[in-house]
Amino acid sequence: MFTGIIEEIGKIEGISKHVRNLKLRIRATKILDDLKVGDSININGACQTVIETDANFFIVEAVEETLKKTNLGQLEKSEQVNLERALRFPDRLGGHLVTGHVDCVGKIKSIAKRTGSFLYEFGLSEKYLAHLVEKGSVAVDGISLTIVEVKENSFTVAVIPFTLENTSLGTKKVEDLVNIETDLIGKYVERVLTFKKDKSVITVEWLKDKGW
Repeated sequence: MFTGIIEEIGKIEGISKHVRNLKLRIRATKILDDLKVGDSININGACQTVIETDANFFIVEAVEETLKKTNLGQLEKSEQVNLERALRFPDRLGGHLVTGHVDCVGKIKSIAKRTGSFLYEFGLSEKYLAHLVEKGSVAVDGISLTIVEVKENSFTVAVIPFTLENTSLGTKKVEDLVNIETDLIGKYVERVLTFKKDKSVITVEWLKDKGW
């Protein structure tokens, strides 16, 4: 579990294919203090397992499913990525609950300068927009952001200069792809409201019918 508060901007040092997977070698400094093999690390919003560490870098291996659902497969050497280590209790939850399980890839539709901030608009399919609400939370490339407005096929967020300076979002431009993870609570609420009981649900009555 993560919070969406980026700890460090890392840099892709190497990319190599391994069957259908992709090994990413990422240079970092701050997060390497206590990073161990087997630890979870959030890279641009995608939770990955550390398979190797060194004094100046760590390596993860993104599987085929991850490459299909995220933008990790489009990363290039020297590109910047957002990094966050897993949440440790009782750490402060500065952002919101982020699982690191990316729902889909969105596209930057526009970037508009505002007084003291920038308004980013991200294109997203209707399926995932159902999990977003105004003033709610969303993770964009692993960054916890507050939603300003939910539109028919997009949503907007206001980003302060500090966030742009301390995450990779400041290097993004219109048409770039970003990883989107919608709010975890929203997903569960939708599931409860739309759940339909079927024969696969085991109940006391079902057991009695079977003579148990």
